Amino acid sequence: MITKKSIEDYDLKSKRVIIRVDFNVPVKDGVIEDDNRIQKSLKTIKYASDNKAKVILLSHMGRIKEEKDLQTNSLQVVAIRLSELLFKKVLFIDKCEGEEVEEAINNMEDGDIILLENTRFEDLVGERESKNDSSLAKYWASLGDIFIDDAFAVAHRAHASNYGIASYLPNGIGFLIKEEVECLSGVLENPMHPNILVLGGAKVKDKIGVIDNLIDKVDYLIIGGAMANTFLKAKNIEVGKSIVDYEHLDYASNLLKKYSDKIILPIDVVVGDEHGNNATLKKVEEVNPSDVIYDIGDATSKLFNEYICKTKMAIVNGTMGMFEVDKYSIGTKNIFKSLLNTEKVIICGGDTASATLSLGYKDSYTLISTGGGASLEMLAGNEMPGIDVIDEK
Repeated sequence: MITKKSIEDYDLKSKRVIIRVDFNVPVKDGVIEDDNRIQKSLKTIKYASDNKAKVILLSHMGRIKEEKDLQTNSLQVVAIRLSELLFKKVLFIDKCEGEEVEEAINNMEDGDIILLENTRFEDLVGERESKNDSSLAKYWASLGDIFIDDAFAVAHRAHASNYGIASYLPNGIGFLIKEEVECLSGVLENPMHPNILVLGGAKVKDKIGVIDNLIDKVDYLIIGGAMANTFLKAKNIEVGKSIVDYEHLDYASNLLKKYSDKIILPIDVVVGDEHGNNATLKKVEEVNPSDVIYDIGDATSKLFNEYICKTKMAIVNGTMGMFEVDKYSIGTKNIFKSLLNTEKVIICGGDTASATLSLGYKDSYTLISTGGGASLEMLAGNEMPGIDVIDEK
């Protein structure tokens, strides 16, 4: 149950409303490759503009470590795309503080929308944004009357542009954060049964918090991808030259002993050489020391599908193999297709979301989280500073 104030709790007319959005989209050669995060922000932005607010948008893009990063991480291309999606001009200011910013805001009419430059440009000297510099947070807060946080992807961070501004202004959450928090909170507080947790990816350590927080709440835990190699190795099964998280072999071994009745591992895999060539299907017992595991096999896909078909709810993080290479993407495709018949499916993690969207399943699941690390942090039961700071109703 959401107890935080939201954008709907305020009279926005003629108010300067700062909305922290997440426009951290992939851009190549000046072209946005995936605008899903922009589209997810539209409901909140439109609501504010339609209710006659003066809308000031803040977002980060990429990481800014040196001068050359400024050239490849400008939000100007986002302003153009946002104007197209809103059928309304979005004024882009290529700075995020200073006289030009202040003048543009002072000249706004009700319903106008301004997008300021990448907040992380302020990280170039002293990491002022990422380290929540109080003077920067106060300055940004001075530009508005109300602050709305709708950037779930950074809700697990205390930056100047979310936690900082919220500390100085009346505040609330937007529709995107509300949807994600309600969905993920439901998983934690009132999970549907039977349910399943599907994990892939490479490193066990990245998922320990999620596993520990959910293992007693889920009925089955499916483990695929490179992550499965660590668990197979913990069972003394040969995994060749495959990726293994050796630091967490004991963790995997102990988990297998304690939860042997609910952990499901691959029974066959697709292996190749170190260069990804010579793809061959093998039972896990047939893997030799020179093999590298790149995907789950057909029998494993069928096994996983049997468990998925039993469940009403699935939480998914990670792919089943080297998804970016077509011949090693079959396992992931099979599992994501199996999930189409599950009543409630929560997709978490940046790479997992990208795989889902690339398969054409944008509208096929209950939630495709826009927050990679944030969704995992929330599922792990950790603090979410960007949300915790928001006023209670």
